[in-house]
Amino acid sequence: MQDKVISFHKLPRKPSRRSAGVLLATPLALLVFAAACGSDDDHNDAPGTGGGATTNANILGSVNKAAGNPVKIGIVSDGKSAIVDNSIQFDVADATAAYLNEHKGGIGGRPIELVKCETQSDPGKGTDCGNQMVEENVVAVAIGESGVAEFVGKPLADANIPAMFFGAGSDALLDDSESTYTLGDPTYAVLQLPIALAKEKGVDKVTSVVIDVPAALHVQQEVAPDVFKKAGIGYELVTVPPGTADMTPQMQRVADGKPGVVFVVGNDSFCISAFNGLKAVGYTGTISAISQCITDPTRKAVSADVLGGMVVAASAPTGGTDPSSVLYSTAMKTYGKNIKISSATGRGMFMTLAGLATALEGISGDITPETVNATIKAMPEKELPGAAGLRFRCNGKAFPDSPAVCVRGGLSTTLNGEGQPTEFHVLGSSPIEG
Repeated sequence: MQDKVISFHKLPRKPSRRSAGVLLATPLALLVFAAACGSDDDHNDAPGTGGGATTNANILGSVNKAAGNPVKIGIVSDGKSAIVDNSIQFDVADATAAYLNEHKGGIGGRPIELVKCETQSDPGKGTDCGNQMVEENVVAVAIGESGVAEFVGKPLADANIPAMFFGAGSDALLDDSESTYTLGDPTYAVLQLPIALAKEKGVDKVTSVVIDVPAALHVQQEVAPDVFKKAGIGYELVTVPPGTADMTPQMQRVADGKPGVVFVVGNDSFCISAFNGLKAVGYTGTISAISQCITDPTRKAVSADVLGGMVVAASAPTGGTDPSSVLYSTAMKTYGKNIKISSATGRGMFMTLAGLATALEGISGDITPETVNATIKAMPEKELPGAAGLRFRCNGKAFPDSPAVCVRGGLSTTLNGEGQPTEFHVLGSSPIEG
């Protein structure tokens, strides 16, 4: 397979079912290149969490124990398979439920009881997990990033059981206005971030270097052209097959083409080849990337002058000392065991389960799928727990043509010379109307 260069401002665009403003990108998680933007050797200690019970009480809040009959909440994760290990999500879910039951009154004052199911990234098992949640009479389900999200979601949607996803990319999920909710703005990480960065740097073009796999290419080919055009930014797509160890020839063509901002989408080995190829050809312009590009192997293989100052999208904050990070670290240290704080996969599960509980604050009376759906839809805009200030509201108005979306905007961070994140910032956010 040869690498391809496509200049969308020169070629006719294929009509799409939706306008570019509402066609939503495949979430980063569905690329199944889950990696943390933080060191792989950390543990569940964190700044500000070592001061004992008094300090923890200040961070976690006063004790507000749940009591009475438990409320069944489903937890679905891909867990561990041949292509991904997201098993940390189950440990994080346990610790999160313990924190919520001890300090947040569970849900409606009643303790959360988790019902877990592992898909192993298999579509059939994903459907089985959805059906299991229906059979076990859960009132809602929290789903971390999953490569088989649509298969999990269909039985839940058919039964009108509330399902809160960390991220979702399929039309079937995003179009559901009844019982599906997703905590990611699917246009942000691969579209709005590079556009905002190009404008900030005063350049009029973005060149996206993207791994040639269907999950990554859909949005780049079908959605990006119109979005960039409306933003007044030129757009060029360069696709390179996975496993290409030396990208020097491709990156030479990128550098020769006045690329503006170079934005890289792929797994870490792909990104390493792209970054090193850009350095080899003497490119000194702005480089940006998705968070999955930045792992310990990347930090070892790519020089500090390339990594330093690179802006990357973040599906979840990983580390730091902002209040949301200290809360997460403290909860995991207090209620979990050996949970790797730097894992974006783990943090995403915390955001999803704690976000579901936050959306249900104030629920009373019978707690059923029907009352849970009604409460979620009626919630005011709130801060999403563990998300560095990102806010959410699930009334269907964040993206009206995709009513399952609860968030506008996303997170970014600038790397230091060691390839570590500095601070996380919310970009592209605006209030979601009532």
